[in-house]
Parts: sequence; structure tokens; C-alpha cells
Amino acid sequence: MTIRDRSRALLPLLCLLALPHSPAWAACDDPPGRRVNWLYCDKQGANLTGADLREAVLTRSNLTNAKLAGARLSGADLGRAVLSNADFSGAALRGTRLVSAQLDHAVFVGASMSGARLDRAVLTGADLSQADLSDAELYQVDLSGANLTGANLSKATLTQANLTGAKLANAVLADAALSRAILEDAVLTGARLQGVKLDGANLLDADFTGTDLGTATLADARIDGARFTDAKLDSTIWVDRRRCRPGSVGECR
Repeated sequence: MTIRDRSRALLPLLCLLALPHSPAWAACDDPPGRRVNWLYCDKQGANLTGADLREAVLTRSNLTNAKLAGARLSGADLGRAVLSNADFSGAALRGTRLVSAQLDHAVFVGASMSGARLDRAVLTGADLSQADLSDAELYQVDLSGANLTGANLSKATLTQANLTGAKLANAVLADAALSRAILEDAVLTGARLQGVKLDGANLLDADFTGTDLGTATLADARIDGARFTDAKLDSTIWVDRRRCRPGSVGECR
């Protein structure tokens, strides 16, 4: 073999060695730690309570039934991960990416999720009570049957979200975007919805008893069967696009 032929044979190997470490080369046996790479790894039932997983790569990983209470996951990527029944109680997920993740019946009680990205994620039956989801991205998220009691969703984006039968009692949704969202049979008693956008939303049989809808927008929303007992409708844009009078309570005047 000539020197030229040997050089040609070695060229592909040299090119591979020159490449930066690829995210596809996951180290599933590595212990939990900051920036750990568990891409596609199977971590079902793993006990990661209080673990430091900030900026970790957990894309498409399987963490079904995992224990992540108090874990630090800020900046981590859990896109398309399977996290059914996982426990994130009190966990820090600020700015965490959970796009298209499977989170049915997951527990996020008291979790810090400000600025998290949950677009198109499935959170059916999940418990997010008292969680901080302010400024979170939840476009087309499925929160049907979820418990969001006392959660902070101020300035969150929930456009086209499915909140059928969700519990939002005493939740804060000030300035949140819920345009064309589905809130059929949802319970929002005592919630704060000042400035919320509900234009074109499905509010059939929803319970808004005692909510504050001041300056909210309900243009073209469907409200058949919805209850607005003692709800504050101060300067609210009603379904027929007229502005309710200041001080309106229970009905748009």
C-alpha cells in the first residue's frame, strides 16, 4: 500500500477523532451530576431526590416513576422524555425544556418552573398545585384533569391549551394568554385572571365563581353553562366584544 493509499484509509478515522463530542454519545452509567448526558437513557424508577441535574441532557430519556423531589433541573433539556408518574415536588425547573414530554400524572407540587418550556407536553392528571409557572411556555399543552390549585401562571402562554376539567381554584393567571384554549368544566373559583386573554376560548360549564376578570378579554369565547357568580368584570371585554362597565360583578353591564 502506498503512502497516499494509507493516508486515504486513515482520513475517515482522523475526521471522526476531530469531531466534538456528540450529544448522541450518552453515558447512561454516569452518576447524576450537572450537565450529565443521559440522552435516550432508561432511568425508570430512579431515585434522584435532591440531585443536581442543572443543564443536563435528558432528551428522550425514560424516567417513568422516577423520584426527583427537590432536584435541581434548571436549564436541563427533557424534550420528549417519558416522565409519567415522576415526582418533581419542590424541584427547581426554571427555564427547563420539557417540550413534547410525557408527564401524565406527574407531581410538581410547589415546584419552581418559571420560564419553563412545556409546549405540546402531556400533563393529563398531573398535580401542579402551588407550582410557579410564571412566564412559562405551554402552547398546546394537555392539562386536562390536572390540579393547578393555587398555581402561579401569571404571564404564561397557554394558547390552544387543553384544560378540560382542570382545577384552577385560587390560581394566578394575570396577563396569561389562553386564546382558543379549552377550559370546559374547569374550576377557577377565586382565581385571579386580571388582563387574561380568553378570546375564542371554550368556557362551556366552567366555574368562575368569585374570580377577578378585570380587564380580561373574552371576545368570541363560548360561555354556555359557565358560572360567573360574584365574578369581578371590571372593564372586561365580553364575548360580544362590548366592554363591561367598571364595577360590574356577576354579569357584564
